[in-house]
Amino acid sequence: MAANFRGCFSAASQTPIKGKSTTPANDRVGSSVFFRVTGNVYPTGHYSVILNIGNPPKAFDLDIDTGSDLTWVQCDAPCKGCTKPLDKLYKPKNNRVPCASSLCQAISTGQNYNCDIPNEQCDYEVEYADLGSSLGVLLSDYFPLRLNNGSLLQPRIAFGCGYDQKYLGPHSPPDTAGILGLGRGKASILSQLRTLGITQNVVGHCFSRVTGGFLFFGDHLLPPSGITWTPMLRSSSDTLYSSGPAELLFGGKPTGIKGLQLIFDSGSSYTYFNAQVYQSILNLVRKDLSGKSLKDAPEEKALAVCWKTAKPIKSILDIKSFFKPLTINFIKAKNVQLQLAPEDYLIITKDGNVCLGILNGGEQGLGNLNVIGDIFMQDRVVVYDNERQQIGWFPTNCNRLPKS
Repeated sequence: MAANFRGCFSAASQTPIKGKSTTPANDRVGSSVFFRVTGNVYPTGHYSVILNIGNPPKAFDLDIDTGSDLTWVQCDAPCKGCTKPLDKLYKPKNNRVPCASSLCQAISTGQNYNCDIPNEQCDYEVEYADLGSSLGVLLSDYFPLRLNNGSLLQPRIAFGCGYDQKYLGPHSPPDTAGILGLGRGKASILSQLRTLGITQNVVGHCFSRVTGGFLFFGDHLLPPSGITWTPMLRSSSDTLYSSGPAELLFGGKPTGIKGLQLIFDSGSSYTYFNAQVYQSILNLVRKDLSGKSLKDAPEEKALAVCWKTAKPIKSILDIKSFFKPLTINFIKAKNVQLQLAPEDYLIITKDGNVCLGILNGGEQGLGNLNVIGDIFMQDRVVVYDNERQQIGWFPTNCNRLPKS
């Protein structure tokens, strides 16, 4: 799932779930929660964080996904598609969310919601755009969180305990205990923390081009200036982080590709454009490589389009001059651009070839969707501000953790 776009087709509103706290709400809502991140685009194929769940707490490593809402972990229950050893599974303990709750009804949007017995368990099914899925039961438990002001809170958060996971995409699933859903919907952990008055409904991540990085909830860690912002597209039924329209520049020159609506999705390692846009980009890159020492490398299986030189490529610096920068120009926001150097859309494989980290979304069943994945977001803090309905970014070295 990690290398593919995940669009959660279920999620909506929820009721507040009470949590323990010794800090007044009006002092907490301006605070943030900070996490260290592990992983990379290649060869790991995903970025993850460790969250503690329960009392006493147990650590779970979760794949960071802004393309879906529901957070879930693999369940210690009769299980299909669960590969983790028992000590890595979550064991339910009479903490089911009843099907009569508004949260249960919310995550059943688009499905047949039946609740004849109010105290019955709430079953969920999350389907992803890469044809993967998670089936399980909705639970609630304590999520111990250390705020940046030093407070330790234990809010009670609803999440999924998944006992039937399916991975039908072309790439292997991430070796994590579950998914950290950070989408816009009200089943998201972000919305739940906001409802509880703990943090603002803001999330940001910084993914290193080498390995690691950091993730934060809330807006306390944001600098007062220097962030490039573009508006989110609003839709009552859309829980994805969408923006646009945008045009694409190659080498600083217009390509004729305009009117793009883009989804920012940390659950996707690579960037996907619809078939027509993808082919246009590929043609531009190939034309620019004509006469240069890079040759096609069809034997390289890391990605769909790869090239090689006479000797194995050790660093992107060896071939950077062969490629031009890409620029995404957001039309409705003045002077708002996402500028992408060659290292922001290429990878160097373990065999010393260079591959294009832009893929054909049409071949993945994404239709006309255009998805900005992790490869475009490396060494940038990317911020999803649900309070002000905007997406922002600024360049930085994601190997350096913020002082605060």
